[in-house]
Amino acid sequence: MDARSDGELLQAWGRGEQAAGEELLSRHFEAVVRFFHNKVDRDHEDLIQRTFLGCVEAREQFRGEGSFRAFLFGVARNVLGKHLRTRYREPAALDLAHVSAAELGGSPSQLVADDQQQQLMLSALRRIPLDHQTVLELFYWEDMTAVEIGQMLGVPVGTAKTRLRRAKQLLAAELSDLMAGVTGAEPTETRLDTWARGIRRQLDQESPKSSGS
Repeated sequence: MDARSDGELLQAWGRGEQAAGEELLSRHFEAVVRFFHNKVDRDHEDLIQRTFLGCVEAREQFRGEGSFRAFLFGVARNVLGKHLRTRYREPAALDLAHVSAAELGGSPSQLVADDQQQQLMLSALRRIPLDHQTVLELFYWEDMTAVEIGQMLGVPVGTAKTRLRRAKQLLAAELSDLMAGVTGAEPTETRLDTWARGIRRQLDQESPKSSGS
């Protein structure tokens, strides 16, 4: 395993060092797969390739002061937005802070959760605005901090914390609606954490492995 940092690998890849690109890809491939998994129903391979290519093209914007993951998912978020605008009936009006994956139509990847609560959580995530869905998935599935999420969104950490709290509130509200009449516990924050960890384990089992860049 290459001992260089992600930033060093990114710069080396940009200089044409293929092995550096392969190492960077192997470190973050599955995380980028998870990023797109519950948001779009097709074109995953192309979106993943465009994300890593976008990182190389924008490498001068990453100077190592912040988290590479924040930089990576910031690029992925931009790729997602551009992709969705090619499919949306009014691309100029598409705002990831307000539109949800469910509103955009299509179905998520064939993802089957371990139990009913987890499956409902996946559905609820798709019903909240995409920026809120992204924040929660990065928090729950990638263990990203509020600092990293703020860097990814380009906002102060205090704003990131506020958005994270709001995203949890929206998710709990959607889950309560979906679970109305369903046997199961109310979606408290502790239970949300438990269900999210279960989904992450399921994603790990189903996620394809990188075969290199």
